Amino acid sequence: MRVPRGAVLQQEELAMRRFRGRRMFNSLTMLALEANHVVGLRIMKLMRGGRGARREAKLMISEKNDAAAKAGASLMAGASGDEIVRQYRKRVAANAKRLGKARTPRRRK
Repeated sequence: MRVPRGAVLQQEELAMRRFRGRRMFNSLTMLALEANHVVGLRIMKLMRGGRGARREAKLMISEKNDAAAKAGASLMAGASGDEIVRQYRKRVAANAKRLGKARTPRRRK
């Protein structure tokens, strides 16, 4: 029995949609895990208090506003969901790198 050409194309399209959906799910899951790690690092920094904590709190708010504005502009320009997630993951990775650096506390003389 021969399968009509349209049915084969429809099956291929469904397979591609599933693949894209799975890839998007994986990206979103990784973003959630990475962001959770950064939240933990930020909480530790904020708990230490001082100038660094105040600076981090201000930076956190400004970064969130900037990221949201950039994501909105990208969506209006026609970016896909994958591209938006990629942008967020890049920012989260930069924050993890910055916050994960071991800093020795300064000693007062």
